[in-house]
Amino acid sequence: MILDRSRPRTRSRAYARQVASTPYRYQSPEEDSARWLGFPFRDGDIVISTRSKTGTTWVQMICALLIFGDPELPAPLAQLSPWLDHLITAREEVYAQLAAQRHRRFIKTHTPLDGIPLDSRATYVVTARHPLDMAVSLYHQGDNMDRERVRQLTGQPEPTGPPRPRTPLRDWLLKWIAADDDPRQYPDSLPGVMWHLSDAWARRDQPNVLLVHYDNLRADLDGQMRWLAGRFGLAVPEQAWPALVRAATFEAMRDNADQLVPTAGIFKSNAAFFRRGVSGAGAGILSEPELAGYHARTARLAPPDMLAWLHSPRA
Repeated sequence: MILDRSRPRTRSRAYARQVASTPYRYQSPEEDSARWLGFPFRDGDIVISTRSKTGTTWVQMICALLIFGDPELPAPLAQLSPWLDHLITAREEVYAQLAAQRHRRFIKTHTPLDGIPLDSRATYVVTARHPLDMAVSLYHQGDNMDRERVRQLTGQPEPTGPPRPRTPLRDWLLKWIAADDDPRQYPDSLPGVMWHLSDAWARRDQPNVLLVHYDNLRADLDGQMRWLAGRFGLAVPEQAWPALVRAATFEAMRDNADQLVPTAGIFKSNAAFFRRGVSGAGAGILSEPELAGYHARTARLAPPDMLAWLHSPRA
């Protein structure tokens, strides 16, 4: 993504955590956060702000189950919960789709909170996952992307020259850890992940900002769903809980992949989108010195209390 250069660039940790009143513009060939400007919020809107492969679809599914109270959703998840800043669908079409919805709206974005209008009528849910696990999932998702389809939908030009061979996973992961990327230009980089989460962490005391940890969902899905229902002010009959929780398990979601995977055929296999859903895969690839290097790197990018929460196996 490309930062709107109308504002000065800085990499200081304090700046990364500051609460800005005017959203920054995050822009790439596939996304544009400026599509949020002027969005007409409603009371009760839920905005799900995530980095890629940190539980986006999982939290969307949980919101859908809590809102509709039924494991059988009335429409595909991407229709119920549009990705507002994704360029494969015209802004006007997404706005019209959301305006026509009469249920509690829950909207997807990969934009950090400093790039979204923060409206007191909305609740903002930011998801977190151990960055090494997120990176491994992101690497494998690259193999499942139909990039020609994405180019067609977003109007990108055809690539020139032959495709480059894929870097082996371990080598790619070490480069991902070491890269000194601008966090706003490359939000799926390690600095970008730390930027997104540090900003949300700094806002965690605001009543309409919720942080959800992937490993907490894995360890206590029932409890986390009940907690979210309470924070959203949604009453769920006790007898409905077992079926709703089952529908939100990784296995059930993978079995229902055609209804839940994001949009417009941009993946070669919908089932492969739900690859494993486990934790610890990233750390298992690295040696002890390499893992220590990762922790030293993140210590320079984010506050220690946020990192302790992020890296806890049960946050």
